[in-house]
This record gives sequence, C-alpha cells and structure tokens, in this order.
Amino acid sequence: MQQLQHHQRSPMSTAAGAAAPPRRRCEGTAMGAITLDLRPGLGIGPFTLGMPICEAFAQIEHQPNIYDVVHVKYLDEQEPLKLDIVISFPDHGFHLRFDPWSQRLRLIEVYDVKRLQMRYATSLIGGPSTPATFVGVYALFGPTFPGIYDKDRGIYTLFYPGLSFAFPIPRQYTNCCHDGEVSAELPLEFPDGTTPVTCRVSVYDSSSDSKVGVGSLMDKASVPPLPAGSLYMEEVHAKLGEELWFTIGGQHIPFGASPQDVWTELGRPCGIHQKQVDQMVIHSASDPRPRTTLCGDYFYNYFSRGLDILFDGQTHKIKKFVLHTNFPGHSDFNSYMKCNFVIYDVDIEGTIRPGSTPKCCITPSTKWEQVKKKKTHTMH
Repeated sequence: MQQLQHHQRSPMSTAAGAAAPPRRRCEGTAMGAITLDLRPGLGIGPFTLGMPICEAFAQIEHQPNIYDVVHVKYLDEQEPLKLDIVISFPDHGFHLRFDPWSQRLRLIEVYDVKRLQMRYATSLIGGPSTPATFVGVYALFGPTFPGIYDKDRGIYTLFYPGLSFAFPIPRQYTNCCHDGEVSAELPLEFPDGTTPVTCRVSVYDSSSDSKVGVGSLMDKASVPPLPAGSLYMEEVHAKLGEELWFTIGGQHIPFGASPQDVWTELGRPCGIHQKQVDQMVIHSASDPRPRTTLCGDYFYNYFSRGLDILFDGQTHKIKKFVLHTNFPGHSDFNSYMKCNFVIYDVDIEGTIRPGSTPKCCITPSTKWEQVKKKKTHTMH
C-alpha cells in the first residue's frame, strides 16, 4: 500500500530556526475539531457520494486552512485497481474511499468520532464535547430496526438509510447481544446504566438496501448511479490509426482533423500549450545544463475528458491522441479525469458495441505486460 502525504501550508517561507505560524482553523470549531454537515445517504461537508476524485481534491484545495494535512493511500502501481483509493484527513479522523475503477466516492468513514463534530439538522454529534452515545444517536435519528452484532470484533452496528453507527461492546456485556442481533430492549443500556459510544460512522449510498458497516460490511458500499446524460466515464473507442469515437455524445474525431473540427465536436479546450522537446546536445564543461526547446507542434488539453490532442505545427492536423488513466503515483495524477478508453485494431470490422470489450482490446485496466503482448500480436 503506497501513501502520498500532502501538507498544505502558507506559501510564505520562514527563516531557519523561526517558528512556523500556527495553523488556522475554520469558525465554529472547538478544541481544534471542525464541524461538517452530516447528510445521510448523500455525503458529509463538501464531499458528496459519487463525486469524482478530482472534485474532492478541488474542495480540499479550496479550503487549505481546514484540510491542511491530507494523505492519499493506494495499492502500488502493479495492482492499482485491487483496492480503494483513500483520501485521509488524520487531523479530523475521517477518510474518503473511492472506487478504484471509476474513481468516484463510494464510502465516507469517520473512524475517530472524537475528532470530528457533525451537524445533523440543528443538532451536533461527535467531536470532543458531544460524545456520540447510543442513546444520543437513537434520540437524534429516531427508532430503527435492531442492528447486527459482529461477535468476532465485538462491534454492534446500528443502521439507518445511508448511515450506520458502530459501537464497541465490552466483553462483560456481550450477553446483551445474541444471534447476530441486539436484544429487543432499546435504547441499549448496559446493566450499570452506561451506554456505548460510537467508534465509527459510515455514510453510503441509500439507493440500495445494503447494510454497510465495519469489516466485510464495508465492501457492500457502492457508488450511486450516474445522473442521466452524464459524460463521466463515457467509453471512448480508439481505432488505431483512424479515429476516436465518443459513445455517448456520438462525436467522431479522425486523425488529420483540424482544430476547427475539434472545437466543433468537443468545444473549447481547457488549455493549449506547445510541445516541448528535450534535445541531446553537447555541453561545455562550464555549462552542463540540459536545454529544452519548443517545436511547432501544440496540444489541445481536455482535462475533464482525460484527453490531449497533438496537432502538427505546420499542417495543423491531428497527429496523436493521449488518453490518460489518472492512476495514483503518476506525475499527471489529478491533472486529468480518467479516460475510459477502449483501444482496438483496424482489423476489427465495424464498431464495438459500448459495454462489450473483446479480449484483443486495450482498456485502462489492461496491465502493461498484456499491452506488450497485444502490441506484439498486432505487429505480426
């Protein structure tokens, strides 16, 4: 498991030995804790279930005084699609879990409830001053069906639509729970009159009937359906040497097309920049610096589509497409949205139906060893 650590700080530098300025906190905080709106089945604070990972980073960068320590965790480059991509906020005790394929937010977990104060309607829960007790949760969210007791972990989970609360049950009181359920006596109180305190809060999509909690229950959280007409993760079919075909919008962009053609099909590019070329030149001993020059070729950048288009500087015709996978660890990570491409050879007649991917095709999930084999096969 790899981890990127991002510490956002003031752009002002401090002299050696000088004390760094204290971190600023947002209004409405207590003892360093922040307060975020809890939206069962939808999200928490500015983070909404189903949002692409790049939108989450945009929210983080928009509020650097709040999210000043951010960890990004992911499996190494050999198996990037095996586990979730996780954005963690250790100062605030919660993290965001993104589906590794679609890179959309599927689950929000508050793993240290004492560090994060949540607002539901006009009431507060969690944080250092408002313990999230079972009685408090029951009073705030109302009655619900009996939860599930995980005997191996000693955790009892209470479920609401799109929301769950996990409570550790002390060993001496495990007899209060039986057969995977809690006793019918609610709200739950131990024989000594105390009530358990939440150790974890999970926010997940409520459009399904799945019960999401700790352990294996965590895997049941899925991303909500995309809204009708959404172009996110649109399949882009790339026929080698011929064209790109956008399967939802229906645009066809062939090699050799002009900038005007691209503007007509895809609209104004997000950016335009000239291609740089690193030249291997002989340097004198007194000037060993590498030199970078600009050639006449130029790129159209479509960051929201995960696409760059390279034009010949003399003919102003398309000569190359660059399709981005947006995998963590890559230098371009979070610069582009993921392009859901399907690359296939000209030998395949006609067009491939969206959603069906023949074995000979290359997609963002194709490993490099497989790419090399398929490339070798097409060259023979």
